Amino acid sequence: MPTTTAPPTTAVSIATVGLAVAPSWLSDRLHSTDGAAHTDAQRAFTLARETFISGKRIDMTALATALGVDRTSLFRWVGNRDALLSEVLWSLAIPTLVLAEQAAEGQQGAERVATLLTHFVDDLIKAPYFRQFLQREPARALRLLTTKESEIQRRYVATAEWIVRHELGDQPLGGAIDPASLAYLLVRTSESFTYADLIAGDSPSTARARVAFRFLLRVS
Repeated sequence: MPTTTAPPTTAVSIATVGLAVAPSWLSDRLHSTDGAAHTDAQRAFTLARETFISGKRIDMTALATALGVDRTSLFRWVGNRDALLSEVLWSLAIPTLVLAEQAAEGQQGAERVATLLTHFVDDLIKAPYFRQFLQREPARALRLLTTKESEIQRRYVATAEWIVRHELGDQPLGGAIDPASLAYLLVRTSESFTYADLIAGDSPSTARARVAFRFLLRVS
């Protein structure tokens, strides 16, 4: 069972904990304080993100052409396509998590955790550009989103662990499970219902995700 060693809850927020726990070479460049050194990487990332949101495939050759450089320069700026896709995907997950957190405002404890994660799943299922990506590149999507070949799952697990610790403490569910293990279970549940069409040929379902979250968290 993976552990994430999430930072203390007071040091981060739902928007920052993922990157704090699982940074990448590209994320460090994009979020560096010496912006002048990585302006080109940030410019390439911004265009790639806009391309993704428009529902189009991020193509490195087309991206390089649009930026007025060759592919070698682009790869030097942002790494390979998977690295760039991973950062684009996580950059879109962050505001989605923030909105989910806001949707659970006024709740606390296990109820809040279940509501927050349910809203996150619902937003992913309903995002047109995200579903287009899943349908266009299913194998790559699953590899980047649900395995350790990309930082995305580690960031999501770290975020879930931060939420669990924040709402349920260091001994959730009466100490029946540790926060890291519970976070991992919640993330795998989230993935199962968000990507049900790719994993099992079933329909993605917010309703079933909600039932599963509440069952795992012992919410009546």
